[in-house]
Amino acid sequence: MNTISIRTATENDLEILLKFEQGVIEAERPLDPFLNSGDLYYYDIPEMIASKNVYLIVGIFGEEIVASGYVRIENSKQYHKNPKHGYIGFMYVKPSFRGQKISNLILASLKNWAKENQLKELRLDVYSNNISALKSYENFGFKKSLVNMRMDI
Repeated sequence: MNTISIRTATENDLEILLKFEQGVIEAERPLDPFLNSGDLYYYDIPEMIASKNVYLIVGIFGEEIVASGYVRIENSKQYHKNPKHGYIGFMYVKPSFRGQKISNLILASLKNWAKENQLKELRLDVYSNNISALKSYENFGFKKSLVNMRMDI
């Protein structure tokens, strides 16, 4: 029986990661009326793969890439107690593999990398109406912190 393994993403993974990026955007379009129409790209994936401040990983089942996620070292606001933090993003699990806690494996690996890089805090953004993602992050240990609000004018 195959289990999920985690490894660092490489340039050879670019094609599937670009598809995953579109999967993230497709999932978020109904949640955010402020997203532009047409083709969107959130990430510069080749730059993320090459960066020493980004840990971009993939989850593998057999020979198939089934999940992704990254943590990026960022500077915190001058008034925060931790001068740097890890920012988590690009969390994606192929639909046929959801519900198997693969995101927890990805998050645990990202958290371990952040700890190895002396970070004391992780942050992420999630849509307030993305109930399944909120539940998953909260079950992993994240707490809601700040609500971002906006309006059309």
